[in-house]
Amino acid sequence: MATAEQAHNALDQVKDSGSGRSAIEMGWIDQVRVIPPRAVIRLTLPGFAQSQRDRLAQEARQVLLELNGISEVQIEIGETASQGPIGQAGHGQSAEPQAIQGVRQIVAVSSGKGGVGKSTVAVNLACALAQEGLSVGLLDADIYGPNTPTMLGVADRTPEVSGNGAEQCIIPIESHGIAMVSMGLLIEENQPVIWRGPMLNGIIRQFLYQAYWGERDVLVVDLPPGTGDAQLSLAQAVPIAGVVIVTTPQKVSLQDARRGLAMFKQMGVNVLGVVENMTAFVPPDQPDRRYALFGSGGGEQLAMENNVPLLAQIPMEMPVQEGGNEGSPIVHSRPESVSAKAFKQLAKQVLDCASQAS
Repeated sequence: MATAEQAHNALDQVKDSGSGRSAIEMGWIDQVRVIPPRAVIRLTLPGFAQSQRDRLAQEARQVLLELNGISEVQIEIGETASQGPIGQAGHGQSAEPQAIQGVRQIVAVSSGKGGVGKSTVAVNLACALAQEGLSVGLLDADIYGPNTPTMLGVADRTPEVSGNGAEQCIIPIESHGIAMVSMGLLIEENQPVIWRGPMLNGIIRQFLYQAYWGERDVLVVDLPPGTGDAQLSLAQAVPIAGVVIVTTPQKVSLQDARRGLAMFKQMGVNVLGVVENMTAFVPPDQPDRRYALFGSGGGEQLAMENNVPLLAQIPMEMPVQEGGNEGSPIVHSRPESVSAKAFKQLAKQVLDCASQAS
């Protein structure tokens, strides 16, 4: 008849997909009990490992059922780390924003609506800041549409986890001179993220406080579009140097961008300025021509209305889309292109505005 010690040893086969370490070693599986014919364990996962829950539970059940005399497995779900205090990546509220150790400045990139190229701006801004000689991190907080791993060419990689118990932290993936964490690294390619607000808050705070960012001059945060829990969580959690609002020139995009900008002002977050993306199409065979496919003047109008700078006007070029699909941002793949130069100028503008605000 199997013993608790044998069950514990068998569970050592159940591994974290990122670090390859045993779930037992990492403290994710504990309270192993054997009451023949039943084995009972507790599964407690940090927010960044929730995407592995079904697999870990299935593997644990399988190895236990192979033991002599075990015909039933009971898996209890423990209270996750995301329910702890804010400094431990919980979603409880804190009276004062808490800085991230080693991170000097946080710059958020937001948009009022999806489809305006916000993530493209965030990725290329981070890469351009790194080209300025800064140590840069990129947090993809767009939980429901985590595209950053694809844009940086690391969608097939899984981040490692270091430490044990409450000291566990996720190790960002290094690519194109920046360190990046994204929900896209922790889920299957076509797996949907169906989470309510508290779980969303918890994972964002874990990415902030339970990722090993090291010493970073700037952490760029790619927020989800709209005005919701993610924006509120970030504003309450950490001191932000400022937020960049991304819009396209047309009226519909402008209406949503106004709401997003007003929300950050209401929360007391410094608005660094506006980026007008997709300003005009530049044909590859006629680089001197410009076609304003989505109208013109929207970004400038939004900036003037709110007395903030128009930080950049980013044109539409085919290499921007190609670089995003191929995992090579345009500031790296085509540094002499019009768009790459615009992103590099944006990086300088953001640094200037953030330093003036601090």
